[in-house]
Amino acid sequence: MTNLFGLNLEEIEKIIVEEYKEPKFRAKQIFKWLYDSYVKSIDEMTNLSLSLREKLKEEYYINHLKLEKKFKEEKSSTTKFLLKTEDDILIECVLLRYEAGATLCVSTQAGCRMGCVFCESGKCGLIRNLTKGEILNEIYLVSEIEDIRISNIVLMGSGEPLDNYDEVVGFLKLVTDVNTLNMSKRSITLSTCGIKDKIYSLADSGLDINLALSLHAPFHEMRESMMPIEKANNIEEVLDATFYYRSKTGRRITYEYCLIEGKNDTIECIDKLYDLFKGTDSLINVIGVNDSSKKRVNDKYIHAFVDKLRNKGINVTIRRRLGSSINAACGQLKSRYLNEEV
Repeated sequence: MTNLFGLNLEEIEKIIVEEYKEPKFRAKQIFKWLYDSYVKSIDEMTNLSLSLREKLKEEYYINHLKLEKKFKEEKSSTTKFLLKTEDDILIECVLLRYEAGATLCVSTQAGCRMGCVFCESGKCGLIRNLTKGEILNEIYLVSEIEDIRISNIVLMGSGEPLDNYDEVVGFLKLVTDVNTLNMSKRSITLSTCGIKDKIYSLADSGLDINLALSLHAPFHEMRESMMPIEKANNIEEVLDATFYYRSKTGRRITYEYCLIEGKNDTIECIDKLYDLFKGTDSLINVIGVNDSSKKRVNDKYIHAFVDKLRNKGINVTIRRRLGSSINAACGQLKSRYLNEEV
C-alpha cells in the first residue's frame, strides 16, 4: 500500500493513466483533493467515480502526520510541535511568529548522522530519512492546527537536508507548486552542514532557494573537532561550493556561526573570517550553542565579537533567541519529552 499524500502530479498521472487507464484529468482532480482540500481519505474525493475510488483503495491510502504534543512559549509566541509518523517516530518542527509573518522550521530526517558536538538532534544517530510527503505534511498540519498561513519555511530542524537530497528536492518542488502551497522560492531557506557535491547539485537544480551554511569555525582542524563532516568536506572546498551557489542563483549566502567561548572566538578566528569573506556580500549569523549542557554565552560577549567583525567590514547579524524555555533547539524537545515519558 502506498500513501498518496506526497506524490507529485507526474507520479499520480502514472497511476491513473498507465495503471488504471483513466483519463489524465483524473490525476489533476486527485492532486487537488490532496493538496488543496487536504482530504483525509480517498472516499472524500467525491468527483471521482465510486469504482475508481474503490480501485484506488486496494493499493493506495491517505495518511497524515499526527500531533503528539505541542508546547508554546508565551513571551515570544514560539510554538514547538512533536509530530508522530505512521511508523510511530517522533519528529519536531517549530513555528516562529514575527510581525512580517509566520516561519516554520521543519525537520528533514528523524535524527541525524552528522554528529555536530553542539547539536542535540544527532545524539541518537539517524533513525531514517523523512519522505517528501512527511516534510510537506509538517507545514499542512501546523497550518491546520494553528489556523495560520505559513509565509516562510526553514529547513533547519532535525536532520541534514542534503543527506536526504532526493526527498528534500521532491519536497521543494511540491511546496512551490502553484497547485499546492505555491510557496515562493525566496521564502525558503535550506541550512546545511556542508555536503559540497550536493550544494553544487542544488545550485544546478533551478530551485534557487536561499542557502545557509553551518560554518562555526574558520579553520579546518577546529571545524573538524566540532563537525565531523569537515573531514570529507574541507572548509575551503565547501566555501567554493557556496560561492558557486551564489553566482548560479543570485542568492546571498548566510554562514551560521555558533559562538563558543574560548573555542572559536579568538582574534585569529576573526582575522580568518575576514580573509574568507572579504569582498563578498556574505552574511555571518552569530548564534549561541544548542547543546543544553553548555553555558550559553551572554549578550555583551556576543556583541563584542560581532563588533570586531563589523569593524573589518564583514556583514554580520545576531540571531534572535526564541523558544529557549520550551527547548526549541533541534532535538532538545524530543529528548526532554522522551525522558519525561520514561
